[in-house]
Amino acid sequence: MTDGNGGAGEQRTILITGAGSGIGRATARRFLEAGWRVALTGRREAPLKETARGHDAALVLPCDVADPASVDALYEGIETEWGRLDALFNNAGVGAFGRPIDEIPVEDWLRVCDTNITGMFLVARGAFGMMRRQQPRGGRIVNNGSISAHVPRPGSTPYTMSKHAVTGLTRSLSLDGRAYGIACGQIDIGNALTEMAAPMAQGVPQADGRIMAEAVMDVAHVADAVLHMASLPLEANVQFMTVMATNMPFIGRG
Repeated sequence: MTDGNGGAGEQRTILITGAGSGIGRATARRFLEAGWRVALTGRREAPLKETARGHDAALVLPCDVADPASVDALYEGIETEWGRLDALFNNAGVGAFGRPIDEIPVEDWLRVCDTNITGMFLVARGAFGMMRRQQPRGGRIVNNGSISAHVPRPGSTPYTMSKHAVTGLTRSLSLDGRAYGIACGQIDIGNALTEMAAPMAQGVPQADGRIMAEAVMDVAHVADAVLHMASLPLEANVQFMTVMATNMPFIGRG
């Protein structure tokens, strides 16, 4: 196969962070089904192995994305095992309880920043360096943003700020990657039905103060969208994609 991500006949490779649950798990399994070699990472080994289900093309590499040494070891493991990396789904992220900014503990803010900003930076940094060094050079980075980067939910200051940072990362890498054949895009996801999003279907605060159940969608649609983005030849790029439950209150929110 030749699609701009690696040489002809080579099995393509991707690293997926936050692969132990939710969107990361669904996406990892979708890429394995599509014939990719998939490196799965997250803090805990057991959920990663559960995602992999013993698949021959799955490489389980536990990592704390907020720890520079741990991220360095992650990429050393990928380079040793495969020798190249064609794509990264920079997916790991956390949220915080919704509340006004003056009620948010500083510890909650730092926890969100550690994963959603520092972690995103460190993982992208490692992928960029590996893609820049390898032969043939190049690859693709897909960052998991959020529709909160466009329209926030009530009481979401740490999460919304962190996702604005992800958009800045995406734009910067898109520019800096041109010289090295590295494409970068972002997927902004709204109400994919995972354990994290399950409360949406039960009722969550709205901008007018009401508590309202929201429409959700199957997380498989997100996995399919990421696979499409990653499978494009490097001459083409989905810069920003929004995948959302059709009837959720995003368009016109507030």
